[in-house]
Amino acid sequence: MTDQKEPRKQVRLSTLKKMHENGEPIVMLTCYDASFAHLLDEAGVDMLLVGDSLGMTVQGNSTTIPVSVEDMEYHTRCVAKGNKTAFILTDLPFGSYQVNDEEGMANCIRLIKAGANMVKLEGGEEICPLVRRLTAAGVPVCGHIGFTPQSINTIGGFFVQGKSDSGKEKLKREALALQEAGAAMVLFEMVPADIAAEVTQLLHVPTIGIGAGSGTSGQVLVLQDILNIYAGRKPKFSKNFMEGADSIQGAVENYVKAVKSKDFPTQSHSF
Repeated sequence: MTDQKEPRKQVRLSTLKKMHENGEPIVMLTCYDASFAHLLDEAGVDMLLVGDSLGMTVQGNSTTIPVSVEDMEYHTRCVAKGNKTAFILTDLPFGSYQVNDEEGMANCIRLIKAGANMVKLEGGEEICPLVRRLTAAGVPVCGHIGFTPQSINTIGGFFVQGKSDSGKEKLKREALALQEAGAAMVLFEMVPADIAAEVTQLLHVPTIGIGAGSGTSGQVLVLQDILNIYAGRKPKFSKNFMEGADSIQGAVENYVKAVKSKDFPTQSHSF
């Protein structure tokens, strides 16, 4: 007889907190449809990120700026239909929460009703009032700091954040402020590995890194990047997991194993 794989239990926020406390890396990948939601869930991915990166990978835009709330709601519904046990995190797109908190609240509720388990907002101290209101209303929030793609017109390009002393202090201040406001998770994008690891130790909530080294509670990458099918810019922090894999499922499983075993990311994928 062959050993049957024990079905995975539903991944909940409490599951992710326990993983963080126990030092078990959290695995996240972007996902935009039902078919891949099913595949990623079966491969053992803990969190599915319905990212506004779909503006680039799915819609063919050069940035995430054009993505609408309707886009995010549609793709969240698709992912929710294909998923069984993974935790779904959905991005709030540009313009959906910056105008006022009332509009931000309404749009977050739309995404939760569409199937998201948590919403992600870019920004630091300036979004804390909205984070407090969302948390009080029972909406789990993930903060996103460091390089924030929705601010690319202000930042001026794809640049690492937090390299200077003042930049490092800003990251610490923003992360602690988000946690104090009620954020249940913080994502660091394109920040030096040492500062991401240091801030992770200061927080009691899980952290997720993308181009932030191995010292965070978990890792996230763009699905199309690990499958080497995105025609756009290949970021330093990503890796082609199709190399050595005999299928897409195998590539995703290799990514899961690499993150869980802490073999990814390496120093070459960090700043």
